[in-house]
Amino acid sequence: MDTIEKLFAQGGEGAYFGEPVTQVEHALQSAYLAEQAGADDETIVAALLHDIGHLLPPESAEGYMDGYGTVDHEKLGADFLRARGFSEKVAQLIEHHVNAKRYLVFKNPKYFARLSEASLKTLEFQGGPMSEAEAATFEANPYFKGILQMRTWDEQAKIPDLATPSMEYYLAKCRSVQNIH
Repeated sequence: MDTIEKLFAQGGEGAYFGEPVTQVEHALQSAYLAEQAGADDETIVAALLHDIGHLLPPESAEGYMDGYGTVDHEKLGADFLRARGFSEKVAQLIEHHVNAKRYLVFKNPKYFARLSEASLKTLEFQGGPMSEAEAATFEANPYFKGILQMRTWDEQAKIPDLATPSMEYYLAKCRSVQNIH
């Protein structure tokens, strides 16, 4: 947990890639939206930490998306959290939140039209819309519905100056769901 706290302290005040909030504000708002929706603690923690891959040291990244964050941040973040004792549910919700965007673009042209400028730019780096085969595989994921909900919170969590509970409040939830072996 100390490492997670340090990552937010070191990089969390940076802008959230083309959006009017910081990394910390985006994380807190995502967790807050999950909590307001009645999500369980694991899902709230996943919402808080879904973009932690963007905060990892540069040497862990395989590249960057032209000022829009780390390539494969979702996989880097999920693997980082698995290695620290977080559940497969937390990891899956994080690892597939980008796939949810790709899926929704494939399934719904109106969704594509609603994407922010930053989301459109990152979609190019993330593989574009899913194919029919990719969509079928994604729909079979046991956390499919939760992943889609995570995507909704991710997109909504961009409101400047929104009041949320503190980082300490949500880090306590992280501690409560972390499985130290």
